[in-house]
This record gives sequence, structure tokens and C-alpha cells, in this order.
Amino acid sequence: MKDNIVLYPHPSRGHLISMLELGKLISKHNPSISITVIILNTPNHNTFSQTHPTPTFSENNPSIKFIHLPPIKDPTASSSSDHRKLNNPNLHDALLFLSKTSNVKAFITDFFCSVSIEVSSDLNIPSYFFYTSNASVLCHFLYWYVIDKEINWSKRNLDELLVDVPGTTTIGSEHVPTFMLDSSLNIYKDLIETANLMAESAGIIVNTFEFLERKAVKALEEGKCTPYHVPPPPIYCVGPLLFTDETKEQHESLVWLDSQPDRSVVFLCFGSQGTVIPSASQLKEIAIGLENSGVRFVWVVRNPPEEDGEEPNLENLLPEGFLERSNGRGIVVKSWAPQSEILNHESVGGFVTHCGWNSILETVCAGVPMLAWPLYAEQKMNKMFLVDDMKLALPIIQSKNGWVSAEELEERLIELMKSEKGDIIRKQVLDSREVAMKAMSDGGSSNLAINRLIRGLN
Repeated sequence: MKDNIVLYPHPSRGHLISMLELGKLISKHNPSISITVIILNTPNHNTFSQTHPTPTFSENNPSIKFIHLPPIKDPTASSSSDHRKLNNPNLHDALLFLSKTSNVKAFITDFFCSVSIEVSSDLNIPSYFFYTSNASVLCHFLYWYVIDKEINWSKRNLDELLVDVPGTTTIGSEHVPTFMLDSSLNIYKDLIETANLMAESAGIIVNTFEFLERKAVKALEEGKCTPYHVPPPPIYCVGPLLFTDETKEQHESLVWLDSQPDRSVVFLCFGSQGTVIPSASQLKEIAIGLENSGVRFVWVVRNPPEEDGEEPNLENLLPEGFLERSNGRGIVVKSWAPQSEILNHESVGGFVTHCGWNSILETVCAGVPMLAWPLYAEQKMNKMFLVDDMKLALPIIQSKNGWVSAEELEERLIELMKSEKGDIIRKQVLDSREVAMKAMSDGGSSNLAINRLIRGLN
């Protein structure tokens, strides 16, 4: 029977794409291994077509096959977590079928789908975790059991809490996701349980490269973050795993960028997914900051939560006359733009990012300096690591509720694009880009890690 590796991604786009890139990487290094991706259905991600990268993916990657689990219809399931648990019987049937028709060497699950380990363990399949974020956040994730035991949650003033985790810079509680600061939440309890499962797994695969996070990777490998001080599982830093778009159509923004001077344009985009995006009032503030900075720009505007309709009405959302006044110096794009292609365009010299990890890796590989403007979840932690540890971005100062003034944005844009501070960040990013390319090439750290992973499966 043919060797088979089973991938079990979370169906949100960012997680799914990273997992598929992992599958492509494994196939590239060992074409004799088949890859099977099991797609689960959840209420918010109910069709594969919503998250599948391109229609031609299967044609271009024939060694990667897909199994779609049937949808779960259970009135007692109140969350995506419940649905993942209820999918386990279907997952069991799929893995059992694959075990009878192929030699299943490993089961690799997204850390958001940790409940699936019950199934792979019952079937005696070696179980690995794929961590789609960075090694620094993983240090926090695994080490949180210590913090949980040390803090008196009922008495501690969380505003004064400093979180000190091996391998990372010390951060204040305002940068920690809110669900990690409330031990009464089910998601908090899931975090602790998942950390323990990861520590006992056959290995943890991380979408990063060693040079970018040397301290964090070293702390993980030495077991300084592992729950209960058990020997750490093998850590495989195989990144950067980036989605390579197979479409050939040229977007309007790329045509406009062709006419701009090298490294003169700043790109603003706050992620293609997620429900947390700038409000209508914040969009107006961004427009004022952009206009007053005098910087050339490409800005992707999505409809804020309080607005209805599929397509943003720019005339209503932006200050009166803004589009006319900025004509020639900037372009506003509705809803979506090809982020990777824009970042790699020679005219782009800066990126205002929400600090999603996939976006950070894309930007590093494009050699573009960043302004860090996190919106939610672990993005606030990413900002601190990006600014303090990696030194690849300048911070945007936000109020306690996340608000950024037009004056603040104006100053930071000028600082990034036209000052010595920006030049220092630019050089650091270019150096990191060079190392990222070497990491994925023959003999590089990530190349060696993926080969080590594949050898460990035999």
C-alpha cells in the first residue's frame, strides 16, 4: 500500500491555505507520499469553494486528494468548537477507510482542531500539530499553564500584569488576547488542554524560519515552554509557507503601481478575512492621515461592520472630496486586492498591516518594512514581537480601544517612508528576506526541517 499523510486543517482561509502549502512542500520533497486533506464542515465555513485557493489546485497538485466530511446538523452545537467535536465520528470513519486502503504514516492537525487527536490516537496513528502562527506566540500558548497556576485570577489587577514567557519579550496584558485572561471561558480551558496535547504529540510543525525567531525557537526546543516540564516534542520550523496564486489577471492596482517611482508607495490592507475591520469613523481618520502625509498609497477598503451592502460606497465612507484630491497620488480599491503581488511590486516601499502572521511572512519575503496596526486576537502579540524582537516594523500608537488618530497615522507614515528610522527597518527586512530564501533552499534550516520531518515518518 502507498504511504499517506493526512492533513486536517481548520477551514478558515488563512489556516487552510497554509496547510495546503505544507502538503505541497511534503510532496515536493517526497513525491512517493500521497497527501489526503480532510475538510470539515462548520457553520461559518460550510463550503470548500469559499476557502479553496484556486479552481486549478487539484489539477496542479495531483498527489493531494480531498475528503469532505458531511455537514453536522445538531441543535445542541452552539459553536465551531462543538462542531469540530461532533465531526469526530465522521473523521474516524474517514481515517479508518484510509488506513485500509493506504499506509497512513501521520495525521497532521491544525491546533484549532485539537479535539481530533482523540480519533488519531485511538487508531494508533502518529499525531502532529501544525501551528499556523509564529514560534513566539507558540511559546506563550504552551507556557500559559504556568501563568494559569501563578496568577490569582480573582484578585489580580490585569491592567498591571506583565507576561514574561521564555524566548520572547515581556508584554503587558493589553497585548494578550482577551480570552487568555478569563479562566472561566471554555475557550480558555480548551487552550490549556490543547497545549498539553501539543506537548505530548509526535511533533509540532511551525510556519516560521529559525533566523526570524531564534530565541523563541531555542526556548521551544529546550523545553522551556512545555507544560509540566515533559521532554519537548520535535519542533519543525518549515516556513515561510506562502500561497502562490495561480491566476494571471492583472489587477487595476498593479497597473497604477507600474507608473509610480520605486519604493514610493505605501500599501494599506487589514486582511481578507475576519469580522474585525476598521469602523466607518476610523476609515475617515485613515483618509485624513493619508492625505496629510503626502505619501503615495494603495488602500484596500472593506465595508465596516455597521454598513450594509456587498460593495463599499467610497463616496459615503470617505471624507468629501478625498478621492478627487488624492487622484494621481493614491488609489482606493474596494474590498480586495492581490496582496502578495502588490507587496512584491518594485513601487511599494511600506505596508500598514493588521499583523496577521500570513501577511507578515508575505511582507518579509517581499522585503517591505511595516507599520504594525493590530486589530484582534494574537495580532497584538505579533505587533510586540514584530517591533521589539524581530525589528521589522514601526509601531502605530493606539488608544485603549484600538483607535488611531489621523495625526498618529500621518506621523508614522512619514517616519516609515521618509526617515532614518524607516531606512533602518527597511534594511532589516531586506536582510530577513535574504535569509528566508536561504532557509527554503537546499541546506537551509527550513529545508532541513522538512526533510527531518519526512525521515521521522518512516
